[in-house]
Amino acid sequence: MRLLAAASATAISLVLLGACGPASVPADQPDAVEAAADAEEAAGPETAAASAPRLEQLWVTDGFDAPEGAALAPDGSYFISNVAGDGSTKEGKGFVSKLGVDGTVLMLRWAEGLNAPKGMTVLGDALYVADIDQVVTFDVNNGTKLNTISIDGAQMLNDMTVWQGEVLVSDSGAASIHRLTPEGPQLLGASTDWAGINGLLGDGERLLISTMAEGYLIELRGADAEQILARGMKDADGVGLVPGGGYLVSSWPGQIHYVSEDGQVTTLLDTQAGGILQNDLSVFGDVVIVPNWLPGTVTAWRVVRD
Repeated sequence: MRLLAAASATAISLVLLGACGPASVPADQPDAVEAAADAEEAAGPETAAASAPRLEQLWVTDGFDAPEGAALAPDGSYFISNVAGDGSTKEGKGFVSKLGVDGTVLMLRWAEGLNAPKGMTVLGDALYVADIDQVVTFDVNNGTKLNTISIDGAQMLNDMTVWQGEVLVSDSGAASIHRLTPEGPQLLGASTDWAGINGLLGDGERLLISTMAEGYLIELRGADAEQILARGMKDADGVGLVPGGGYLVSSWPGQIHYVSEDGQVTTLLDTQAGGILQNDLSVFGDVVIVPNWLPGTVTAWRVVRD
């Protein structure tokens, strides 16, 4: 295990994804068409890139075994889930690591006995870990296993969050979300728009959802209050709020995207060609923690606005 040198002095170059097309105007209104074309040209790649933040690398730590999810510990350190094998196989090799704020490994195997742990969240004194078809809880202070919550019919539990006082977990295989209540797991909902559902993030009165199938970023405020905020981020994984406005969304093959408040998507980082995956991104303040399933690293970034 080693802590790799930081590259905080070097900002990642911005690459425009261009997810938003021109506004729709009637073909029999040439003036409107021309005006729309002029507006699109004025708001080209340079304008979009200038409005997006930069990512500055803080540190990279290696030595993990297929790291996938991250959660913030009460003491300010980070929990990192390690799948340690195939993501859908029950082998009992999965574990949770604990990292310091500077990337130092405080304990590689802080909690063990999991199958293929992915998303995590903390509520009260418990760390909740999504583990294929069940959620396992651990004491946040010492890693002692507390409980196992089986979810009937679950196919691939993935990300977790706390929303309106309850723990939620996404099921990528069933395009659904489950609530963990004192009476047991309950289905929050399922939707065709949630195909390949992955990331979850509770934010006040709304729940943010990312999907892999269509690469959506979705805002959910209730059963009849759902809005697609952005599109085109194929294999979307983690979701985070950006200080000053907007969102970060990772795509696990190797991208980190910035989504502006008006839904424009800019790709800040693309490591796919180098074989570095960008998995369950989490934002804590202005620090972004991203487990890289391959090559088995965890990377920290700082969000910078010029």
